[in-house]
Amino acid sequence: MDSLFDLTGKVAVVTGGGDGIGKGCCEILAAAGASVVVSDLSLEKAQDVAHSIEAAGGKAVATGCNVLQKEDLDNLIAFAVKNYGTVNILVNNAGMGGGGRENPYNIDLAYVERIYAINVFAPWQLCKLAAPYMKESGYGSIINITSMSSINNSPAMAIYGSSKAALNHLASNLAFDYGPMGIRINCVGPGATRTHALSTVLTPEIEERMLAHTPIKRLGEVSDIAGAVLYFASPVSAWVSGQVLMVNGGGVQTLD
Repeated sequence: MDSLFDLTGKVAVVTGGGDGIGKGCCEILAAAGASVVVSDLSLEKAQDVAHSIEAAGGKAVATGCNVLQKEDLDNLIAFAVKNYGTVNILVNNAGMGGGGRENPYNIDLAYVERIYAINVFAPWQLCKLAAPYMKESGYGSIINITSMSSINNSPAMAIYGSSKAALNHLASNLAFDYGPMGIRINCVGPGATRTHALSTVLTPEIEERMLAHTPIKRLGEVSDIAGAVLYFASPVSAWVSGQVLMVNGGGVQTLD
């Protein structure tokens, strides 16, 4: 059984790995044996995560990365190869938007372009950069962190939701391009998960309304999302590609 989730000798790159879901992904992949490249807009946060992984007996290095900058994306993959020799697992976690703040009359084209650049174009570029190393190594798994917003219909969420829907469709189509190369690509869609970002808007009243639509009567934890990422990263999912897994307690945490 252990071999199904064993990532010993594998190299994982995680964007937005400095806190929240990204941090949880770094920690669980390292615990499964992977050497982890923790990247984040904040180099200090990335270093803190890498140090905690090393303190727990794992392998990790940290680097700063602004996914809006193509040079940073190039450097991220080059950094992984320099430190560990290859890339086997890519977790496209860095993202932006949502929270019901996208009143269509109060946003402009620059905002739309920025959301798509972070949520769609950067993951696409990193897939392109990492794929040759995955093919050469004989092991490749790409996991995009999407959102329930990609399938929900909500007010003031059109740009974020459509960008995450594009990320889903990108994966389902790239599965056909990458499959013959021995590379799998899947998406994990978190429901309302207890992170710092959620804490900035969550109130007891909002949580109660969210749980009204949630069969498993609690909000998600980072470990719930990280567990799904581990599944897709590991040999246990060797024949799974092009899929979107919503991790949301069996429901949707939308508001009435």
